[in-house]
Formats: sequence, C-alpha cells, structure tokens
Amino acid sequence: MFPIRDENPRVRPPVATVIIIGLNIAVWLFIQGGGSVMPLIKSFCLYSLIPGDLLGTVPPGTVIPLVEDVGCVLDGKGSVTTLITHAFLHGSWFHIISNLWFLWIFGDNVEDSMGWGRFIIFYLACTIAAAGAQIASDPAALTPMVGASGAIGGVMGAYARLYPRASIYTLIPIGFFLTTAVIPAVYMLGLWFFIQLLSSIFGGDGPANVAFWAHGGGFLAGLILIGPMHRRDYLNEHRRLNPEK
Repeated sequence: MFPIRDENPRVRPPVATVIIIGLNIAVWLFIQGGGSVMPLIKSFCLYSLIPGDLLGTVPPGTVIPLVEDVGCVLDGKGSVTTLITHAFLHGSWFHIISNLWFLWIFGDNVEDSMGWGRFIIFYLACTIAAAGAQIASDPAALTPMVGASGAIGGVMGAYARLYPRASIYTLIPIGFFLTTAVIPAVYMLGLWFFIQLLSSIFGGDGPANVAFWAHGGGFLAGLILIGPMHRRDYLNEHRRLNPEK
C-alpha cells in the first residue's frame, strides 16, 4: 500500500519536516551525486551504518564488496556518528522519493503535535532506536545500512497513536491493476508494522537487504516517545479543527 494523502489538517507549518526533507535531498545530490556510482559507494563507505564495523565484531581490513572490483575496506574505527548519518543516505531515486513522500504525508502532523524543536529531537531519537534494533538483530552484519526508513517508521508509529481515525487515501496494487481506498490510519500503519514484524522474524534481510528490524524498531520508538513528547494542549486544539479525527 502506498499513501497518496491524508485528511488531517495541521495548525502550524511543518518547518522541521521541510528542513529534514531538504537535508536528505541535499545529501543525495551533493554528496551521493544523485546516485552516480562512485559518489554513492564513497558515501556508503564513509557514512553508512555497518554494525560489524561499529561494534568491532569483524577484523580491520575486512572488505565489503559493493560493485565489481570496488568496495569498502574497514579500518576498525567505526564511528558512532553513523547512527545518525546513515539516515540521510539513500541507495536510489526510488528509495529517496518513497521515503520522503512518507515523511511528508505523516511528518507534518506529528511535528504539529510537538513543535519543530521537539520534532527534530524526536526524529533523531527514532533514528537511533531504529539503528539499535537493526544492530541487535545481527551485531556482526557487514551490509551497509542507509535510508531514513527507520526514523520515518517512528513518525508513522507516532501518527498511528495520535490520529488513529485519520483518513489515509491509499494506492493499492492488485495483480496488474491499481485501485485506491480510504483507510483509517490505525489500520494502514498497523498493517505496515505487522508486515515489518513478520519480515523481520521470518525473512531476515531478504534478497533486497531491507532493514526490517530498523523499520519495526523505529515504529515502536515513535509509538512510545510520542506520549511524553507531544504538547498536552495539542489534541484538544486539533479536535477543534477536525472534530471527526
């Protein structure tokens, strides 16, 4: 399922959401070369999260092949900054566009509930929680982890808790056909989390090396953190604007 839009008016402009989207686009274009091979590989080697390197569970000098005859050589000095920097890297145009679309759909309302400053803290906390979940699943993993999906999973968890009845206009593929449906947020996002959970338990990383544990860990972090981090007066303010949600 792919969200098209939601019916959920916000009170304030999504300043932090726009800034985070802008940073992701800037990194993709100016550091990763818009997907050019060598800038992409260099960014993976320098800024992606590699659990085995970060925790020192693999020896220095280990080579991670990325494309033919080119890869990362681990120096045994994994940096904790990769717990954050990995979330601003992406692997393809589809990867970044789909991630940032989800962030735009759900991030503005979550930011609205806490203000831009708290939202940045919340987003980074979900990033770290998602990374921690993926690391815990395989501390010796050598696959470079990139993408904002874990942090956005946190945003989606927060959205599901804050606005369970919000209407999500959703694109649904059925075989070779596409259809649309309006689905309450709690069902759409709950199904998304359930799929991540099943994929984590039964599928591992799978052939596409998808970080399912990070997705699920981020979602749970957002579900929990939104409780203490949203403004206490916000839900009443939101209900005055949108009494059906």
